Amino acid sequence: MSAVTATTPPRASALAMSIRQNRGFYGAILLLAALYLVYNFIHPRGFSTNVFIANTNESVALAFVAMAQAMTVIVGGLDLSVGAVMTLTSCIASELVRGEPWQIILGCIVSVAAGAGFGLVNGLVIVYGRLQPIIATLATGAVAIGLALLIRPQPGGEVDLDLNWAVTNSIKDLAETYHLFEDGEAAWLQPIAWVPVPLLILVIITAAVWIPFRRTVTGRTLYAIGSSEGAAYMSGLPINRAKLWAFTLAGFFAGCAGLYLAIQTGSGNADIPQAGAYTLNSIAAVVLGGISLLGGVGTVIGALIGALILRAISFYFRILSIDPLLQPLVEGVVLLAAVSLGAIRTLRVKNRLELFR
Repeated sequence: MSAVTATTPPRASALAMSIRQNRGFYGAILLLAALYLVYNFIHPRGFSTNVFIANTNESVALAFVAMAQAMTVIVGGLDLSVGAVMTLTSCIASELVRGEPWQIILGCIVSVAAGAGFGLVNGLVIVYGRLQPIIATLATGAVAIGLALLIRPQPGGEVDLDLNWAVTNSIKDLAETYHLFEDGEAAWLQPIAWVPVPLLILVIITAAVWIPFRRTVTGRTLYAIGSSEGAAYMSGLPINRAKLWAFTLAGFFAGCAGLYLAIQTGSGNADIPQAGAYTLNSIAAVVLGGISLLGGVGTVIGALIGALILRAISFYFRILSIDPLLQPLVEGVVLLAAVSLGAIRTLRVKNRLELFR
């Protein structure tokens, strides 16, 4: 018993080790907290529910796209089609998410399924076509944009207005819109009535999809592939299955982004510059969230935090009245700095073989 006790690390040591191994993730949380607290202190309306709801609405689409990118970066790849898939599913949703309740639900399912299906195609091309992810997804991203333009040559569509209002506001507004509770029957709802529905959606989907998946053999295989694909293969891990799941889930998260974007704006738009901007920002977000571009390190939740950091920075543009002509410059510097963080590990490596571990 004494031997076991002696070899068991103290709880404090275990916590210190966790922080050291995930310092990028914890650093991202601290940075987000600092940025958002300062933002609220200098905001004319201070800490308020309306400001919080507006901020979360602006962040959800990028958060989902960043989570999509994280799935492929963890396995050591890069998906240049996530913004295009988001745009495609947004256009699909603008056609389908309206009408009777069953039609709206079916439209939402079809939109997200289209994103997941496109991600699966990416995975099949990469796994069985033996193409590099960055090349394959560059090509499939162009296909996605082409399909989006076929569906929406011009911006348009009409998403259900009740859904638009309910999903982009607080839980209280959601309950009132769909008459979920009669008067006096929702007392338990009061403490969380102010919570933004967009934030709730992010939490539910992350908890329902990523957290269970990460605990599976396939989920753990993603990290093994990113760390050393050769070692993962020699260990008998399901490499092909894991890659297919990684790109399918990337498509799923991108589909969620497109669906939410369509609901938020009430329409669809095959906007090519927007697709490119979301893809670039997703790469910066995963790096800010502590995910190594070399693969094998990080988590989808970290990518979500990174996306929120990028959005928090953009909030300052309005508060500080930064000249619109200077905003791209500031964003470019931030993105360059974020992506450069991913190269720090390579600069510290003395033996190049360590890059493939």
